[in-house]
Amino acid sequence: MNSDTQRGNSTMGGESAPADLAQRLDALESRIAYQEHWLDTLDEAVAVQEKRLSQLERINALMQKKLRDQQRALQDAEAVTPRPEDEIPPHY
Repeated sequence: MNSDTQRGNSTMGGESAPADLAQRLDALESRIAYQEHWLDTLDEAVAVQEKRLSQLERINALMQKKLRDQQRALQDAEAVTPRPEDEIPPHY
């Protein structure tokens, strides 16, 4: 329990109660405004991170495709080009 709630419970009777309630209401409204601000800030940050994640996923997929293509090209080149151990020495 915070100090605002404890103070409000101890002054339920008397003429100072409306002033205390108004003060508590102002404090709650201030907290809500602060929380709404942070929720908006966090929502914006999440949206930016989601966009960046999508970009990185696309880049990753493209890089994987290029790597596979290069590996295939290398394997094809190795299959076509005779290896040194496959060549007949010139003295035969």
